[in-house]
Amino acid sequence: MKKWVCWFVIVLTAVFSGACTDQEENRDTAQKEGKTPEIRVMTHDSFSVSGKVISTFEKEHNVKVTFLKSGDAGEALNKAILAGDKPLADVFYGVDNTFLSRALEQDIFRPYDSPLLSSVEDDLKLDSSNRLLPVDYGDVCINYDIRWFNEKGIEPPENLKELILPRYKGLLAVENPATSSPGLAFLLTTVARFGEPGYLDFWENLEKNGVVVTSGWEQAYWGKFSAASEGNVPMVVSYASSPAAEVHFSEEKLERAPTGVLTAEGSAFRQVEFAGIFKGTEHPKLAENMIDFFLSKTFQEDIPLQMFVFPANREAQLPEVFKKHAALSRAPAELSFEKIAENRDKWIAEWTQAVLH
Repeated sequence: MKKWVCWFVIVLTAVFSGACTDQEENRDTAQKEGKTPEIRVMTHDSFSVSGKVISTFEKEHNVKVTFLKSGDAGEALNKAILAGDKPLADVFYGVDNTFLSRALEQDIFRPYDSPLLSSVEDDLKLDSSNRLLPVDYGDVCINYDIRWFNEKGIEPPENLKELILPRYKGLLAVENPATSSPGLAFLLTTVARFGEPGYLDFWENLEKNGVVVTSGWEQAYWGKFSAASEGNVPMVVSYASSPAAEVHFSEEKLERAPTGVLTAEGSAFRQVEFAGIFKGTEHPKLAENMIDFFLSKTFQEDIPLQMFVFPANREAQLPEVFKKHAALSRAPAELSFEKIAENRDKWIAEWTQAVLH
């Protein structure tokens, strides 16, 4: 038996070495023929990066980077899973902690211990196997229109429980957790805050109080939210860093953001995004280089003003508008990704029955 195992290891090692050699030879051949090798990154529709930042990586590694935007985070992951051992890309960017366990269970990513992980806080490293490495994070929470509340003479809510009060009837827009990543994050916030079945009581009362439900963040923020659109709803589920975006993109210079955030204890959910290398990549070394680049200061310092979330690398410097106007909760809602994995589908189904009937 031991002899068989030894021969198996020898053969497997030879095959693996040959495969790696073939991949490197293919890359070398492409370069000799004047063709630039390509590495593909599968991601969600909200992904954004400066052209000059990606050009830095392309020039350093003599490679072309192509981004495949594949829908919301959940939708993109579904497409990656369906592709199985024939991945559509080399690297995935954008699995968050609401779907982390599902991504790991499918076993479509290979481990990579990036040397730059030493610059990432331990509480963001949720995958001990390092198949998925943390690249950014932010808090999902209620955003509110400061001017609207001032003009109406109404105080914005101080906590989630106050949202069901009559004075806030019809004033909140949320995203469907079955189709939206921030929508799911907010549902998880309520589960952590009110427990079971308390969270369902909260949502049933919220539904009676006229909560507005949209399919995704763009429809809610740019279609319903009074501070960002022609909509008439002064509260929306978004990010605690959204006020920084409002200031940054404002046509006039603003000293104060037009929106406020509700980040009281248990009122926000910390969403961590991860990147990983697909097992079937034809460019394993370039894929590792890509992950290292995602964790480098060059890329990390580009994140805040591109995607308006916080960089995972603690050494990355934040822009001034982020320092002044982006927020993080001191005590976000807490749910382990294992518990989320065990109950996510059930909670979404229960939410659908309670809110959408």
